[in-house]
Amino acid sequence: MSKHVAISPEGTADRLAIRELIEAYARCADRRDATGQMALFTTDTHFVVYMNGKDPKPSQELNSSEALAPVFADLNRYDATTHFVGQSTIFALAADRATGEAYCLAASRHGKGREAEPNGRFTPLPRHFRKG
Repeated sequence: MSKHVAISPEGTADRLAIRELIEAYARCADRRDATGQMALFTTDTHFVVYMNGKDPKPSQELNSSEALAPVFADLNRYDATTHFVGQSTIFALAADRATGEAYCLAASRHGKGREAEPNGRFTPLPRHFRKG
């Protein structure tokens, strides 16, 4: 169990902003807004996806925002998707940077059938948080 410590008003605002980034990622994905998704990431992002929760090795690891473009464009093959954001954890929060992970359950519909996507764990957060 984690130990709770006092959080400054600025720290609380930063945590809320990070959560809003995570939710914006899911909203952009479901609206096929690849440009909006790309805007959530810094150019030097490190995006890691774990589709198999039992495997410590990531199923996908990308090291730039440019590398994300084909991943986001691939969502266009579905008629509809729903990304449901679950828990998120912030591991480190500094004045200009944050790291953590977020869980997302994604479901997609292709044609008349329904495809269920595996649960995903994304780490670090969708954006290295930068103030300003």
